[in-house]
Amino acid sequence: MVTQSRSVLVDVRKYDGSLSAQWTATWLGEDEHGVWLSTAQGAAVSSSMGGWTNRFTYVMLAPRDEWWTATFCADPGPEMYIDVCTVPEWNADGTVLRVVDLDLDVVRLRNGVAYTKDEDEFAEHQVSYGYPSWVSAKARETCEWLMEAVRRDEPFVSVHRNWLGLINWTEPGSRA
Repeated sequence: MVTQSRSVLVDVRKYDGSLSAQWTATWLGEDEHGVWLSTAQGAAVSSSMGGWTNRFTYVMLAPRDEWWTATFCADPGPEMYIDVCTVPEWNADGTVLRVVDLDLDVVRLRNGVAYTKDEDEFAEHQVSYGYPSWVSAKARETCEWLMEAVRRDEPFVSVHRNWLGLINWTEPGSRA
């Protein structure tokens, strides 16, 4: 595990290039699963629909060569929220992470229930943004794989808890 701390701009776009969401995270480190970032509760998020503040502290995993990013939330958020997107890309100095959101999301609640979210948005955007058929097929394939992987594969089983533990000091009643 390699660790270092620096600010990273997370830049999430829609397929037409418009802004989906953008915020500043902190680079926690990297391991065999990819790069881990943290975002504190209350962090400002910009989007084409306006801005908001993040409701939960979380760590985000940007894997290498995969069509997803995963957010692992501190209580009381969902255990994990995984965005199906294009392969995460980094700028040359590692200060900007860019992905294109492909709408489909896999959510796993703390009770272990997992479900797919935003299928209606995916269907709509395939037409309005003109997703090529291979992009739609890859997004669907990734979503199906994730629905199984969140039940049995790392980093979804326990690895994420180690990274989340590095930032639990921001949660009430946790270590200082």
